[in-house]
Amino acid sequence: MWLVIVPVAVLFAIILLPLPRIGGNVIVGLLAAAAAAALLGGLGPLAALEAAILGIDKLAWVIMLSIFGSLYAEAQVRLGAMQTALDGFRALFGRSTAGLVCAVILTLVLSGSLLGDAIAAATVIGLLVIPALAAIGLSGERIAVIIVMGAVIGSGMPPISQSFFLAASLTGIDPGAILGRAYLTMGGSVVIAMLVGVWLCRRTSSATLAAPQPLATILSSRWCTLIPMLVLLAIVVAASLGFNLFEQTPGLADGVAWLSQVPILRGLAFRVVLAIIAALLISFLFRTVRRQAVAIVGSGLSNITKTVQIQLCAGVMVGVFYQAGLIEVVQQATGHLVPHLMATVGGIATLVVGMLTGSQTTAQTMIVSMMAPALTHLGRDPEAVAVGAAHLAMAGQSMPPVGLTTFVVTGLVGGVIGIRVDPVKTMLLALPVTIYFALVGFAFWFMG
Repeated sequence: MWLVIVPVAVLFAIILLPLPRIGGNVIVGLLAAAAAAALLGGLGPLAALEAAILGIDKLAWVIMLSIFGSLYAEAQVRLGAMQTALDGFRALFGRSTAGLVCAVILTLVLSGSLLGDAIAAATVIGLLVIPALAAIGLSGERIAVIIVMGAVIGSGMPPISQSFFLAASLTGIDPGAILGRAYLTMGGSVVIAMLVGVWLCRRTSSATLAAPQPLATILSSRWCTLIPMLVLLAIVVAASLGFNLFEQTPGLADGVAWLSQVPILRGLAFRVVLAIIAALLISFLFRTVRRQAVAIVGSGLSNITKTVQIQLCAGVMVGVFYQAGLIEVVQQATGHLVPHLMATVGGIATLVVGMLTGSQTTAQTMIVSMMAPALTHLGRDPEAVAVGAAHLAMAGQSMPPVGLTTFVVTGLVGGVIGIRVDPVKTMLLALPVTIYFALVGFAFWFMG
């Protein structure tokens, strides 16, 4: 068991303890854990390098989703698609303050689904909506919780569903097998967030709000900004119904087939990644986007630099863990345990790591990478394990009392409106969504 205990202890110590220079550094923690596992597992430099490549290849589609999803999301902001979406949602919900809040939540969910990262979505869209929410008299905490809820939900919302894709990758299943459940459970979280939002603005006045334009007027003047998004949606929906455009198109199908055989680059051949790339290319047909190409690439990559670095290092660690035999040791050691006990301990650990790091990616890499094989080894359905892991990791992002995502958002809101925003109070206001995700996650792990 020392083969498992030492690398995991190194990982937790570096990430969670205030160590000089390296304390809290997720990247250093992941690489140090990989190095410890390689050393204890007897892997030489070449074997460790091969394991690292295999691990990165295992997470390749998630990494490509992050990169091209961020570029695409930035292009949509510059094109005006997100503003069109916000105005369109406002037109649907009317002039009321409750309508504004629901429109903001849906826009954040849409943005988060494109970026796949809660903090990135909160930052990109938060700056657009904070002034409008402040104008109706909402406190800093209420503004922050609206943004937190929408961004966290968006990080797992289809079609990109980064948390579900990562969970599927770590569990070793096709992510397409669980996206149907993702639509259902994530839809439930949107309803809860909107109900909370309506409750938060129950004493505010709509007197300061300008009446939204009619939906027909918005679409007639700005419908073209939605073309790339509609293309993406059409390709993803068609693929879910069994028609993969990239495998059915002569010439293109051969290229995709060849790309799918190349380690790491095979992540580009995944149908959702290809759909995002296609929508991104269509975005560049617009002059507004072409003129800002350099800024779009710069901002898009900047938004996910830290996330991709973590994913690459996570791939290294996962690959070394498998090659060094850690996963087999965990399976053997837990083979006599009750599945419910494993699910409880693993679920709590996932929540805690997600809370402390503000990242569902880190939470899943640290915990689910070992917990998923252990649970499936105990007879749990792999699809249920993946769905549960995705929800538990998302719950951790807004879990009190140390939710890093909330600290980032409250700092952003406080900076824009010039007041101090209490992060703990914000986390408590977000509890309905947080608890929902945790309950759904545990339900899948217990009953799967």
